[in-house]
Amino acid sequence: MKQVDIRSLDLAMLRTFEALMQERSVSRAAGRLFLSQPAVSASLARLRDVFGDPLFTRTPQGIAPTAQALALLPEVTQILASVKRLLSGVQAFDPATSTRVLRIAGSDHASRLVLARLSELLTHAGSGIRIFWDRPDGTVAHRLNQGELDLGIIAQLETPTDVRSEVLYRDEYVVALRKQHPLAAGPITFDVFCQLPQVFLGYGNSTLEDRIDACLARAGRTRLAQIAVRSFDQMVFQLRHSDHAAVLGRRVAEQFPHDLVVHPVPFDLAGYELSLCWAPQADGDHGIRWLREQVLGCMAQADALPTRCDPQLTGL
Repeated sequence: MKQVDIRSLDLAMLRTFEALMQERSVSRAAGRLFLSQPAVSASLARLRDVFGDPLFTRTPQGIAPTAQALALLPEVTQILASVKRLLSGVQAFDPATSTRVLRIAGSDHASRLVLARLSELLTHAGSGIRIFWDRPDGTVAHRLNQGELDLGIIAQLETPTDVRSEVLYRDEYVVALRKQHPLAAGPITFDVFCQLPQVFLGYGNSTLEDRIDACLARAGRTRLAQIAVRSFDQMVFQLRHSDHAAVLGRRVAEQFPHDLVVHPVPFDLAGYELSLCWAPQADGDHGIRWLREQVLGCMAQADALPTRCDPQLTGL
């Protein structure tokens, strides 16, 4: 590798490199950084010139890092983490003047509870803060600890141990169907549940789906988990226009009282906690601490709103 003049490198270029390594796509990296694609491409061109290496090559799936890029990643990650710790320790955080990009991972259900109220707070403060809302794909705890995310709002069947967390609410699972479903009036018995084609969230390996299938297997039964989707909105759309059923949180289902009816799950299935999670090293970051407080406030407002539907609409 050629000798690098430190004056030819800046933090914005390193952040571009980190985003490209995480996203493996110029367009997705641009979205993460709140930059245009030409700006990211220009930064990548400068990086290639500085390091004397292509760093990324095009593939049918996006871009792939070269051996040199893979070798640079640990050093770049360490440098950016050190700068972040330095600034969080000495620089006061003022949401009215900050231009930070703060990254939250959560479902579309969580975004409905938080994002509109959070954006209203930012608008009223005249803030330049930018929020990047991401899907909770992969291991959120790992992404938090690696600094790829600032907060996670995730449904947990077990209390996480490798990150800090605060429970936002506890909920139970229900069986949801469209209101015009032939079986909408119920009851949803164990046999009926096993016969219904079902739609589920396909976030990779789903602990919930594994638990459901394990419960059925103990009784020598199976079900048809037929369609995997990536958001609750997709799930509800599928339920609305088909005779599928779904197991989902009661609070999620009750956001759609005009579309869905809910019934108890016809076997013993533990509930879940919606938790706000962050990395231990973020405790001293005043910006992330501020963001946590705002999310908790948004959730408190959401809890003050009606969350239960008219019993006549639930099918219970």
